[in-house]
Amino acid sequence: MLFFSLSFAVLFLAATGVRFLALRVDWVRTLPQRPETVLTSLIAAAQWALSLALYGSILSSLSYAARNSCFFITTVISLIILPLVFSLSISMGLKHWSFVPPAHNNTKPLGENGLILSNALSRSETAIILLKGPADPHGPRVAAIPGQPLIYQTEAPARAGLVLPPIPFGNETPWFLKSIAIDIRLNALEIQKRFSEGLIPFLVYTGALIFLLSSFGFLFKLSAWPLANLFLGCLAFRGILALEVFFNSPEMQEVFSSFLENRLPLDLAVPLIFCGIGLLVHIYSVLVFLAKKRDDYEA
Repeated sequence: MLFFSLSFAVLFLAATGVRFLALRVDWVRTLPQRPETVLTSLIAAAQWALSLALYGSILSSLSYAARNSCFFITTVISLIILPLVFSLSISMGLKHWSFVPPAHNNTKPLGENGLILSNALSRSETAIILLKGPADPHGPRVAAIPGQPLIYQTEAPARAGLVLPPIPFGNETPWFLKSIAIDIRLNALEIQKRFSEGLIPFLVYTGALIFLLSSFGFLFKLSAWPLANLFLGCLAFRGILALEVFFNSPEMQEVFSSFLENRLPLDLAVPLIFCGIGLLVHIYSVLVFLAKKRDDYEA
């Protein structure tokens, strides 16, 4: 319990800080800057960090329990109750925090006169040069289209939906890490959606997800190398995250709706699948535990 609490707190605070900086950088890059406060970015970062802390703390706690030979029943019970309590407490805190009057945002725009905007840092990409910089993003500009002469415009064209490219930064993040961040964001949105629907939908969905995650403790005892077991656990949790996003996609929701035919509420489809898979894995773990006990007794 102590290890889970510490790991959850460390992951949540660290992920909140990193996500907050990333959101602020994205906000500063956008021209013209949309109205957004520091508190709004901080709440969004904390919601994203809650999902990361939920997955990460359960993963690390299962590894810790396996390395220290903790009794698996007490481990599972603790890893069901504690994450649910932490998730509910943080979600309620963020909901009340959103009612706090936000402070004014006075961030200085990046760049000066002649700022070059482009979607990609390549020679074949159309670029827009803001002659008066980010202070007047709709003012005079020069459009540089590959293979064509420069086009001078006294002001932004009056076309609906015209969006300026963001201020370019180098981004070498591997797609694997980007996909994890996207799936965590989708998980955070789903958890917040369930919480906005009420306490019962939140507890049902989050509890089923935690129940499924806590069932994979057997992976951390497959071999004598804890690091290899941890790697297998990471792969399993990544698969669960991807499976969760897949089940919550609009296409799969339509499939579930046509299959259930109003016999059960659609919101229960994914939690029931999670509970079913988790129950099967828990039964497998219990049978393996009893078989080992019998072998030890016979020996």
